[in-house]
Amino acid sequence: MRLGLKLLRERATVGSFWWPYISNLPEAFSVPIFFSGEDIKNLQYAPLLHQVNKRCRFLLDFEKEIKRVVENLAPENHPFGGQDVNASFLGWAMSAVSSRAFRLHNKALLDGPLTDIPMLLPLIDMCNHSFHPNAQIVQEQDSKDPKMLVVAEAQIEKNTPVTLNYGCLNNDLLLLDYGFVIPSNPYDHVELKYDGVLLDAASMAAGVSSPIFSSPNQWQQQILSQLNLHGDDALLKVTLGGPELIDGRLIAALRVLLASDKEAVLKHDLNTLQSLSVEAPLGVSNEIAALRSVIALCVIVLGHFPTKIMEDELLLRENVSSLTKLAIEFRIEKKSMIINVMKDLTHRVKMLSKEKVSVQVIELCTGSYFWSSK
Repeated sequence: MRLGLKLLRERATVGSFWWPYISNLPEAFSVPIFFSGEDIKNLQYAPLLHQVNKRCRFLLDFEKEIKRVVENLAPENHPFGGQDVNASFLGWAMSAVSSRAFRLHNKALLDGPLTDIPMLLPLIDMCNHSFHPNAQIVQEQDSKDPKMLVVAEAQIEKNTPVTLNYGCLNNDLLLLDYGFVIPSNPYDHVELKYDGVLLDAASMAAGVSSPIFSSPNQWQQQILSQLNLHGDDALLKVTLGGPELIDGRLIAALRVLLASDKEAVLKHDLNTLQSLSVEAPLGVSNEIAALRSVIALCVIVLGHFPTKIMEDELLLRENVSSLTKLAIEFRIEKKSMIINVMKDLTHRVKMLSKEKVSVQVIELCTGSYFWSSK
């Protein structure tokens, strides 16, 4: 927010050197803090609603603090030229900085390590985002007069936009800070709370008999504590989606709590148990039960959205405002991502089920051979 205050100060300064740049900044931003109450509800996703409310409360509290500091200042000492700096102005500054600033190296004092500070880079901040950019920012650190360069990483054809990668961000952060969402974002995910009762319900819905997520054995509790999913200071937020597909701590917990053989579990380290790329470390039946439980959990998560994708798509065909459209697009992407997770896991279950059948056939044939040879 410090950079935002500097931006507001320059905006209020008559004849500011930066006025040509500031005057071309957007007058309004499409980030959720400027959504109407109805459009905030239209997001339909509790973790994002929490972040929006948190930012709005911060701006209201910061407005009070700013007014307290400047209320008795003489006009010539007022940092904003006597202008009333309210939550709306502060929100504009915060949005301008969050959507346009880059974190670049700043040389530390006394030859210490380089620190990252946010900087506004005129013209460079006109570059849009892409996970597959055609350019990157290069900072010349050895020069006495540091320079920021945009360097093409490939041949850029005429009339082709120059793009940069803003980072491996999910749609929550892209919407909060930049005011857009990326369709089929590979880094998007949903957050949920690790809850034994919820997992019991999901497992039972998946056909798993007698799940014990809400009442694990002592040795299972010890592993959950190592995963930071049990105890007073446990971190219970887990995710579905993104590059991992299933939060490593969640899949490990499912595997462990659906296992009955303590010794078989203790043969594996936590990294193995948390990896979805390690296929069925505790056996095929255990893996199928764990994956089916996650699929059922996805169904439960989808059920918490008040509308279905088909209904959302019909709403987009109506004459809705740009911010309403953005909110609907955000929740469509969340639901689509969950469905894609379900499709991926269903495919894995099918492949494992074939493998399980093959193993059973081999065991049956082998058993018959030994029986007939006696």
